[in-house]
Amino acid sequence: MPTNTLPRLIFLLSFYALFAQATPDTNTKIFQQILDEHWQHENREQLFFRNDPDAFRMNGKLPDMSQQGRERRQKFNQKIIQRLAEVDVSQLSENQQVTYKLFAYERQAEAKSYQQLDRYFPLNYYSGYHSYFAGAPANMSFLTSEDYENYLVSLADFPRYNQEFIDDLTEAVKKGYVHYCETFRNYDKSISKHIVKNVEDSVFWAPLANIPTNITQQNKLHYQQKAKQLIRDEVIPEYQKFYDFFTQQYMPNCRKKAGISSVDGGSEYYKYLIEYYTTTDLSAEQIHQIGLDEVARIKKDMLTIIDDVGFQGNFNEFIAFLRSDEQFYTDSALDMIEKASYISRKMAGQLPKWFSVLPRTTFDIKSSPNGGAYYVASDGSGTTAGTYFLDTQDLQSQPLYTLEALTFHEAEPGHHFQSSIAQEIDMANFRKKLYHSAYGEGWGLYSERLGKEMGFYQDPYSDFGRLTYEAWRACRLVVDTGIHAKSWTRQQAIDYLAENTALSMSDVVGQIDRYISWPAQALSYKIGELKIVELRELAQTQLGEQFDVRKFHDQILKNGSLPLDLLEQLSKDWISEQKAKQH
Repeated sequence: MPTNTLPRLIFLLSFYALFAQATPDTNTKIFQQILDEHWQHENREQLFFRNDPDAFRMNGKLPDMSQQGRERRQKFNQKIIQRLAEVDVSQLSENQQVTYKLFAYERQAEAKSYQQLDRYFPLNYYSGYHSYFAGAPANMSFLTSEDYENYLVSLADFPRYNQEFIDDLTEAVKKGYVHYCETFRNYDKSISKHIVKNVEDSVFWAPLANIPTNITQQNKLHYQQKAKQLIRDEVIPEYQKFYDFFTQQYMPNCRKKAGISSVDGGSEYYKYLIEYYTTTDLSAEQIHQIGLDEVARIKKDMLTIIDDVGFQGNFNEFIAFLRSDEQFYTDSALDMIEKASYISRKMAGQLPKWFSVLPRTTFDIKSSPNGGAYYVASDGSGTTAGTYFLDTQDLQSQPLYTLEALTFHEAEPGHHFQSSIAQEIDMANFRKKLYHSAYGEGWGLYSERLGKEMGFYQDPYSDFGRLTYEAWRACRLVVDTGIHAKSWTRQQAIDYLAENTALSMSDVVGQIDRYISWPAQALSYKIGELKIVELRELAQTQLGEQFDVRKFHDQILKNGSLPLDLLEQLSKDWISEQKAKQH
């Protein structure tokens, strides 16, 4: 026997002996230790894999974005993958098996991410590390001295954090992993807006302007003085440094073709991004065709509404009417927020008829600091509410006829509902922060559709707004794959989206630039929604009169964010359980 074989054989025998002697309690303990170690590591790193980037918050020292930091996290992740082999999954409880499958899936996905180009693209048309950092104070609660102490640490650490991103972007320029010129033509404004002369005009000063009365006057003055110094001498100069780098080094080297496939290895990167965002193995070609089919189906319903309202003209003329008629817009940010608040309260009254589990966490409605409409979840501590942000900076890009659909998507029963329930359910900590785009955005789009079933969209123009939002998500499948897999130009994509939705033209252009700079993310909405609809139709068919929509919705939400294959598996298991109860 070769000398190196015996130790290996002894190891294998010991390994199998471990399984032979393992008990359910032993396996549960081993698995929980792995989960606890991983959760502690993520909190130390201040980076949570597959977390919603809009929910970025500061908590003392900022994440280490250096090459050394990535290598450390990659090594730790590989160690966790190896340790998972110690667990006999069959010995875990049913709920623990779900957690195991999900955790193993995430660790493998994280392992893939270290081999990809993600670090070279920390910016997209709507946001970037610099805007997430600037938006963080609005997502946070400042209630104690510790909150302010941690905030000062974060501000002081920004120079290192900023430089680490600039280092990656410098390497990106050398390798040609840069954004498309036309899309990023005015991106410098998202940086320069934070280069202010008066510290008190900075978004970073906001937490210091209203310090709680429970903090002593001495500490209050200390925090204000220190924060003013850090914002003036550290933070603003770092934004200037980034601005100079972006305008003088990055943009002169921007890429000349819209699609990510035009860069070295871009086609493979796009395949990876499709898998990451949709959690499926669908090809770009398959997704493109799904989009074409969905656009055709939805457009028929849109034409029916045009006929019903008695409009004298064709589809394109009706769209032009919607985009230009003053009745569909407001000139007041407060009016927009009040209308959204009214819609959300009317929806709240209907929720118990459609869900048996309702969230306890509240949500606020505010103007978004960086433009766009989106939702930011509570941090789960009980001291912050969720926030539904509305774009009130460009009111002509936010027509009132889409406000119902937008509110149901972002607030209830969409993102707020979904994320709050996930945080309130007793499950592993990593699952509470996890955000699969196909699941989350799929649920948001399903919530828009559900609003119709619940009796909303009584105004035909609002119903048309719902359909234009759905058509918009279907068009994404066509234009995203068109741009990144079929060499579509930016103008081709703009024309297609403009011809098939009632989005304002400024929104059309902005959306196309979003898809160019954030490949595959936009695919997740329609792919996720179609899967949820498919599972509901399956449940209704198999359960017949015993189908309970409240129980179905609870089943979809009770496990938090999931990849679509696991969602399907658990839903089919639930259907089988319901069928068994009928006999």
